[in-house]
This record gives sequence, C-alpha cells and structure tokens, in this order.
Amino acid sequence: MRKGNVYLLFFILALFCVALWVVWPGTDIFGRKDFTLGLDLRGGSHLVYKIDLAKKDPSQSDTDVIEGVKQKIERRVNAYGVTEPVIQTIRSEDGDFILVQLPGVKDIDEAINLIGKTAELDFREMELDQSGRMVSDEQGMPKWQALATATGSDGKEKELTGKYLKPNAKVVLEPQTNRPEVAFEWNDEGAILFEQITKRNLQKPLGIYLDGVPISWPTVQAVIKEKGVITGLNLQEARTLAIQLNSGSLDVPLELVQNMTVGATLGEDSLKKSLIAGIIGSAMVVVFMIAYYRVSGLVACLALIVYGVLTLSIFKLIPVVLTLPGIAGFIVSVGMGVDGNVLVAERLKEELRAKR
Repeated sequence: MRKGNVYLLFFILALFCVALWVVWPGTDIFGRKDFTLGLDLRGGSHLVYKIDLAKKDPSQSDTDVIEGVKQKIERRVNAYGVTEPVIQTIRSEDGDFILVQLPGVKDIDEAINLIGKTAELDFREMELDQSGRMVSDEQGMPKWQALATATGSDGKEKELTGKYLKPNAKVVLEPQTNRPEVAFEWNDEGAILFEQITKRNLQKPLGIYLDGVPISWPTVQAVIKEKGVITGLNLQEARTLAIQLNSGSLDVPLELVQNMTVGATLGEDSLKKSLIAGIIGSAMVVVFMIAYYRVSGLVACLALIVYGVLTLSIFKLIPVVLTLPGIAGFIVSVGMGVDGNVLVAERLKEELRAKR
C-alpha cells in the first residue's frame, strides 16, 4: 500500500471516530445532547396570526411592517429558548399572515401570550377632581388619564411609552418579599421624560399599562430618572414581559386565526418499531452485500457506515432539524450509496473475469 493511502486511511479512521463520538447518545455538543427534532417528531405549538395592516403607520410600506413583525417575533421566540422554531410570512388574497411553529412548546396559552401581544408599554397619571382627590370608577378602582406626557430634549411634548426602553429588561426578585419584578432602564430621552413624570406624581400612584390593560399602579416614592421596576406579576408573566419589552412592541396588532397543539406524528412506540425495522433492513443489506460480493461487499458496507455516521454528525453539529421527510431523504441517500457500490462491485467482477 502506498504511503499516501496509509495516511488517508488513518485520516478517515480518525474522522470516523470523532463523528462517532459526536453522534453518541448523551454527548454534549454546543449545549445539545440530542438531535434537533422537528414539529412532526417532537410535537409542539402551531399558530397562525393575521397581520392587521389597516392600523400600520402610513409612512411605512406593507413589506417593511411585515418584516418588522417577523423579526420581533423571532427575537421573542429565540429569547424564550425555543430550539429551531419555524417563523414564516404568508401573503395571499385573504390577507397577510405569520406562521409560527414552536417544537417542544406544548402549552398553547403560553405560546399565544408570548407571541400575540403587541406589548405596548405606557404610563398613565391618576385622574383627580377639582379638590385634588382621586377619581374612582364603579368598582372603586382609580381612573387614569390618557398617556403620561412630558417635555423632551427637543422641547416637544412626548408620550412616555416602551419605545424609549433599553433592550435590557430582566426579571429580578424583590429582596424583602422575594416576589418577581421586571427591572427596566430608559434611554437618554426616556430618562428625561420619566424624571418629569415621577417628579409631578410624588406620593401618587402611577399606572403602568400593557396593551391598554393596567398591570400595576405603584405609588411614586421618589423622583426616578433612568431605572424602574414593574411589580404585580408572577414569575412566568415577568419572564414573558421582559422578553416582550426587549424585543420591542409590534408595529401592528395580530389576530390569532388558528392555534393547535401538535402531537408527534410518530408515537414513542411507533418510533421504536421504525428504528428496529431500519436496523433489521440495514442488517439484511449488509448480509447480502458480504455474501454476494465478499470482500468488495464488506468494503462497501464499511464505507456506508462511515458515510452514515459522518452525515449524522453533521446533522447534530449544524444542527439540522430532523423531520419525517428529512429522515426519508437520508435513507434514500443511503440507498443510492448502496446502489453505487453495487455498480462498482459488478464492474470489478467484470474486469476480473476479463482479466484486465
């Protein structure tokens, strides 16, 4: 054997060993111990939203708004930790839609709450009567004025909303009660507005609204400039709100038109049976190749094993989302490899018969 061929053989052997280590069950690769499974194998949530373009800013094009909504949903989903989600825009005669598939997320309400909310944060001042006392509604709850405004750095009156937040909101625990809070920080313009609003509302409640719904109304204890917290949430609500604030509010409302929890197409029992059937089929191919083609058949089988392990290692490293059609394609490629090796072996037999 030539020296170069020996080196090549050792290189292939070393590469095979590394690939085998990568695909071995339990091996941690970039934080992943298993292959990434798609919605049909893993199950999850399937959501379709209709984009209400009638409420968009007239200065923005439909394409820009749709792409902006898609990017913000992607940021929310990625921050939530969903692996390999599918987020697609669909344009049709019936309207514009966003398709969201979240593998592994079985709580449909949790998925809807994360994605569908516009997440427009704003602040409102308490409504007072002529004597300066709080005005209450029929349930005894305080009434709130329109959005709180203040003078910006350019001298113009501006509404204080979530667009002035820095994308670094996070969940913290209140030291005394150990209850979750969402800590946020304003940018320079937001800090100017918030300072004025808290200054004129000292010792008064300040309403914090999300999508037009009050979530808390803490009493302002001191003039606040750059930072603040949102209370009155449980841990899951606080986490979702922090993600939504960091991703930014959606430019237009979304209408949920379809939602379902998708179970795995193949149950665990069916998946095991399919795996056993695949192993039996592969073993039969190996036995046939070795029995009929002898040494060349053995070499062909070893080559196919190396090919299969290398391909699976690439699937895990990238990672490639494994779905039923994808697995079927991989099996077809292995079958084509067997077919190619059969052609080579038959040609080799013809050459030997002809003594070439």
